[in-house]
Amino acid sequence: MKRIGDLDRSRAVALWLFFCATLVFAMIVVGGATRLTGSGLSITEWKPIMGALPPMNHADWVEAFDKYKAIPQYTEVNAGMSMAQFQYIFWWEWAHRLLGRLIGAVFALPFIAFLAFRAIPRRLIGRCAVLLALGGLQGLIGWWMVSSGLADRIDVAPERLATHLGLAFLIFAGLIWTGLEAWAGVDANRPSRGWTWAAGLLLGGVFVQCLLGGLVAGAKAGLIYTDWPMMNGAFFPPIAWGQGALAFLHDQGLVQLNHRIGAYALLFAGTFYAVQALRGRLDGGLGVAAVVFAGGLWFQAGLGVMTLIHAVPVTLGVLHQAVAALVLGVATANLWLVRRSRPRMFASTLR
Repeated sequence: MKRIGDLDRSRAVALWLFFCATLVFAMIVVGGATRLTGSGLSITEWKPIMGALPPMNHADWVEAFDKYKAIPQYTEVNAGMSMAQFQYIFWWEWAHRLLGRLIGAVFALPFIAFLAFRAIPRRLIGRCAVLLALGGLQGLIGWWMVSSGLADRIDVAPERLATHLGLAFLIFAGLIWTGLEAWAGVDANRPSRGWTWAAGLLLGGVFVQCLLGGLVAGAKAGLIYTDWPMMNGAFFPPIAWGQGALAFLHDQGLVQLNHRIGAYALLFAGTFYAVQALRGRLDGGLGVAAVVFAGGLWFQAGLGVMTLIHAVPVTLGVLHQAVAALVLGVATANLWLVRRSRPRMFASTLR
């Protein structure tokens, strides 16, 4: 009889990881709302422990507001805002940080307990430890991002926002993958190399597109060129190449153009992949997963166009970021399924 620590799978561990993934998804959604409401710089200090407590009285609120008044975003954008308006943006940022602390506790405490009871499959202990470390790193990167907007800018640096968002997406995908591994156990199949590469490239493409979306959000590039499919009536926007390589991070026209090109490429590749998956009569639900993935891409693309032409209202902007996470989750599950199936050679479906 196997001891609990020798098991190759654990449904309890899988459910814990999936719950953590759900919390990270909520964090991505709340983070999007925090950004779109202009709330991200409302808390000007990083206090990992004491910062969990909000202002408790009027004097505390005045102190927090005075600290916000000292940064450029207030003096150049929000000068004259009322205490009630400040409290509105403060609560968004506070909720975002509190949710991050909650995720840390919900992951770390059960992880320690599962280790103590030897309930985590040995092959997954290292992966869970890496996810825990990435969660801690995410807190540091979050403050690194916020700090970029406290002195010389009225908002955070686009590359730092994209890094923060990208790590959130990476943790989300890692939780889903590890949860699936914990649920299903060890698999002895030898996956098709062609299908694995195809599914892996699509997953990588979705992740890169999410990073490009982070740059668009950070540069506020969705507020310009709000026509589609043209960009202010032209195929290509004017680009300030004088910035050098920084144009790829900061130029509003270029980052939006790159995000559009990425969407077109993903739509073509994802649709082609789904057609080939259906033609290949794949086992293990791969055909369904491929169609769901392609459908998610088309829905996200349409949602992106709607968000753009309406100049990024909060509701559509948050929904667009949420669906991006869902598409990434589907792409992750699709690759996991491909690696555990025995499909025909990918090349044979092209004939």
